[in-house]
Amino acid sequence: MSAIPTILGFSAFGFAARCFQLGIQKRPIFAAPQAHIAISTVFGGIGYYVYNLEQRQNVLLAEKKKELKEKRERENAAHAAA
Repeated sequence: MSAIPTILGFSAFGFAARCFQLGIQKRPIFAAPQAHIAISTVFGGIGYYVYNLEQRQNVLLAEKKKELKEKRERENAAHAAA
C-alpha cells in the first residue's frame, strides 16, 4: 500500500465527516471552505502517521519472523543431532 492513497483516503473521510456534520446541523455545507481544508489536512496527517506506523510494524514483523525461523532451524538441528 502506498502513502498517497492512504493520505487521500483519510482526507476524503475527514471531508465527508465534516459535510455530514454540517448536514446534521442543517447548515450550508460549503459556506466555510477553510474549515473543510483544515479538517482534510488534519485527517491527511493522521493518514500519513498511520501509513508510517504500518511500515514500521511490517519491518518489526519481518524481523520477528526471521528470528522465529532461525530458532526453529536451530531446534531442528539440535533434535537431528540428538
